[in-house]
Order: sequence, then structure tokens, then C-alpha cells
Amino acid sequence: MRIVDCPNCDERPPGTEVTLALIHSISLPPGEFGGDAIERLFTNRLDPGAHPDYRDIAGLKVSAHFLIRRDGETLQFVPMERRAWHAGASSWRGRGRCNDFSIGIELEGTDDGPFEDAQYAALARLLARLRERLPLRDIAAHSDVAPGRKRDPGTRFDWRRVLAALARY
Repeated sequence: MRIVDCPNCDERPPGTEVTLALIHSISLPPGEFGGDAIERLFTNRLDPGAHPDYRDIAGLKVSAHFLIRRDGETLQFVPMERRAWHAGASSWRGRGRCNDFSIGIELEGTDDGPFEDAQYAALARLLARLRERLPLRDIAAHSDVAPGRKRDPGTRFDWRRVLAALARY
């Protein structure tokens, strides 16, 4: 796993248990895979002139704990004990501010396209490791915690594959 230092994080509220793994999808530019734009976004180095879609997002201060690339490569941006800025306005089972008690996992992809076998395998391995270290009780989609505002990881994300792979660990 490659570690990338990300400034977009802060301390979790004292005594907070991390109980939720929150699954997202991202591609930059939208629908394109493999470049360094996601890494640049999470490290505040995205050039707003590099693509028309970057103008509105280049100044955002966002992050996730992990990014899983199309080939399964996993990058860690934020240490698990810190709060990443990935969920925004959100609520899970009546509890708001999901960033406080969640781990954010981005999959390189779109909310209307399929994900790769390597990503499902890497996600299952990561979730298994996280469950060894954290009291995770739930796994949810960004769309579950911010309905009407977010659609990721999308309808093509196959929860059954994740749960089946996770059962092997």
C-alpha cells in the first residue's frame, strides 16, 4: 500500500469509535481512469486549468482514507485515527456527521459504470484488515448517507461480490 500525505483531515471527536466503512467512487476527469488527478485533488495540487471540469473542484478541501485504483492498487491518504473529509453533509442510522465515525474508501470509477475484479478483491482485503483494527459494524455507500445529494458508488457496484469476498477472510 502506498501512503500519500494528505493535509485534508483533522482530529476525530474524543472517544469516537470508528464503526462505518463508507464506499465512494471517483474519477478525474469524469469517466477517465489512471491519471494522477485524484491524488492531486486530495493533496490540494489539482490545476484548475488542466481540464474544464477542474475549475469548480480545484479549491475543494476533500480527502478519503483510501483509494483503490482500477488495477487494485491501494493508496492511503489519511491515517485511520484521523478524520478524513469525504462524506460531507451525511447521516447514517440517525447519526449525523459521518466523517466523525467512518473510514472513507474511494474506488476509482463512476456511479454508472462497472468496477474491476481487482478492485473488489482489494476492497475485501482492506475491509478485512480494517475489521481487525476497528470496531466496524456497518458498510454503506455514499448514496446511503447522503441520499438525493450523492449517487456513488452507483447501481453497478456489486455489494454481493464484496460481501462474498469478505466472507473468505
